[in-house]
Amino acid sequence: MTGASVGTGPESGARSLVVGVGARRGAPGDVVFALIEAVLSGAGLDAADVLEVATVDAKGDEPGIVGAAARLGVPVRTHPAGALAAVRVPHPSGAVGAAVGTPSVAEAAALIEADELVVPKTRAPGGNASAGGMATCAVARRLPAAAGTFEVSGRKTSTSPVTAGSRPFTMAAMNPPTRNIESAGPDLRHHGDAEVRGENLTDLAVNVRTHTPPEWLRERIAASLTSLAAYPDGSSARAAVAGRHGLPVERVLLTAGAAEAFVLIARALPARRPVVVHPQFTEPEAALRAAGHGVGRVLLRAEDGFRLDPQTVPEEADLVVIGNPTNPTSVLHPAALLERLARPGRTLVVDEAFMDVVPGEREALCDRTDIPGLVVLRSLTKTWGLAGLRIGYVLAAPETVALLSEAQPLWPVSTPALAAAEACMEPRALVEAAEAADRITVDRAHLLAGLAEFSEVEVVEAARGPFVLVRLERAAEVRERLRLLGFAARRGDTFPGLGPQWLRLAVRDRATTNRFLQALDQAVQALPARSGR
Repeated sequence: MTGASVGTGPESGARSLVVGVGARRGAPGDVVFALIEAVLSGAGLDAADVLEVATVDAKGDEPGIVGAAARLGVPVRTHPAGALAAVRVPHPSGAVGAAVGTPSVAEAAALIEADELVVPKTRAPGGNASAGGMATCAVARRLPAAAGTFEVSGRKTSTSPVTAGSRPFTMAAMNPPTRNIESAGPDLRHHGDAEVRGENLTDLAVNVRTHTPPEWLRERIAASLTSLAAYPDGSSARAAVAGRHGLPVERVLLTAGAAEAFVLIARALPARRPVVVHPQFTEPEAALRAAGHGVGRVLLRAEDGFRLDPQTVPEEADLVVIGNPTNPTSVLHPAALLERLARPGRTLVVDEAFMDVVPGEREALCDRTDIPGLVVLRSLTKTWGLAGLRIGYVLAAPETVALLSEAQPLWPVSTPALAAAEACMEPRALVEAAEAADRITVDRAHLLAGLAEFSEVEVVEAARGPFVLVRLERAAEVRERLRLLGFAARRGDTFPGLGPQWLRLAVRDRATTNRFLQALDQAVQALPARSGR
């Protein structure tokens, strides 16, 4: 880069370096971090200028890479192997290409969304990968936008064609766009209903409350069917939601479930650097990717109880998504901690789909109007058994609601769903929901007490949702044995940040839980070489 020092960022105070990393399975975080630190130091680069650590999807949950990124205080951004394979790199390797689908993970991951390679592929001490080298690292830089650009809704738009010489010729300029290539990592579109669809199994995979919707709610929905000839009018339901939360109606948007809200956010709100805090519900990231966004991930660690450290979310993130309580970890983050993620210029999306299961809804942010950029999502699916009806809502500043509304089709919420929403805001419904939350708290404690009897099972502590997350060796085999015994559990390996040793279990009544615990004992006992209890 003519006329610029290697150690100087392109914009004063702006992070610009992308560190691409490839690592063998099991590479220690200390090794990966030491390699990155040595590469940066050797090139005269400042670690404070690092924007993100990038790698291939298949390595996105590798503890060594995740740990190194955490020590740098930046997110891990993953890319499909097919996308990286399309990036031209100076040091391709046929062996690496055959193993992971791209000829250089480190260089391709560094370059795919950057402009120039600053440090080529460098190996950790130990020679080539087969001879003991544990990791590779490359560094690329994102250059400042070309002259003649300005901000429109948070996106850079060129006011004139970029002419030859306006930016340095770089390898990245030759790379085809790849943002819409399907991810080769965890299946973000896998949901719990796939575990039970078409099967006669006791359902511990889906978090919808059993024996719902109640009779009175079914009657209200049925009564609305006489109005199907008219187009839906959401004004009454919208006012009911606003009244329930003590908010102006202009801060409420009704949606066809929380899933539609994630799609609207991805399509309608400005976001150049979206980040999703994982493990969590995968639909937000899937929606962002489908809308053409590159998505950064902040992976919370099991060793920390999957609790949030706000400092792990990069300053550059202008849209942050987090669940509370989080699916699948069941962790309830303190509201004061989430508030620290908010700042002017950033959209903070908090998915509170399970907050009504928390007694008193402590730590809820849904009624707050003083937090800049806050968008809260709620769902009526789980507590009221309305997954087939599709109803939820967004609570946000009026200007944000207006943007999301403009992206909706006409009449997005059906008349029966509107009737259900209005009914679920009534005082008797709120009392019933509070009673259900108390029962779930008791039933969850019973499940946790039973799981504590298994030395093979590790439970994520302080569960506050209608589900618990557990880790056990050979969980996939246990899950299949449970199916043979009549129980469906939610696999954990489709959540970024988890792996095949994780299962999510929905909280059910004591009788169902007792039957499940007996089945779990049989499933674990049947495994060969089982450790003693």
